[in-house]
Amino acid sequence: MRLQGVNLGSMHELSIVTSIVESVTESLAAYPGAQVKEVRLRVGALASVVRESLEFCYEIAAEGTALAGSRLVVNVLPVVMHCVPCGQDVELEGVQSFRCPRCGEPCFDLRQGRELEIDSIEIEDGKEAA
Repeated sequence: MRLQGVNLGSMHELSIVTSIVESVTESLAAYPGAQVKEVRLRVGALASVVRESLEFCYEIAAEGTALAGSRLVVNVLPVVMHCVPCGQDVELEGVQSFRCPRCGEPCFDLRQGRELEIDSIEIEDGKEAA
């Protein structure tokens, strides 16, 4: 694996995408000859990753695998909290304040925002391409 051009700040993301590439490669065992076209991730705004670093490191981690040349699509999910006084789930406007945007009360019940998961994989069947 080539690591030129990766700064130490991207090492966290490189580890994550390496795991993603390994997981997708294992899933491909059921589809001999298939080539991955796109991998879609769901990443919460609080997941502590940098989208651009994930995309950059993905190309490095995918090199020489069935994922080489595929595209990583990162869907960043907003932070959603449950507001007890309002009785509703609310989307926070940012991650600086965990207060309900409707009533201004503090929110403590996180419903969305820490995800880091593979949402879907688009493949091209090797048999169809032949």
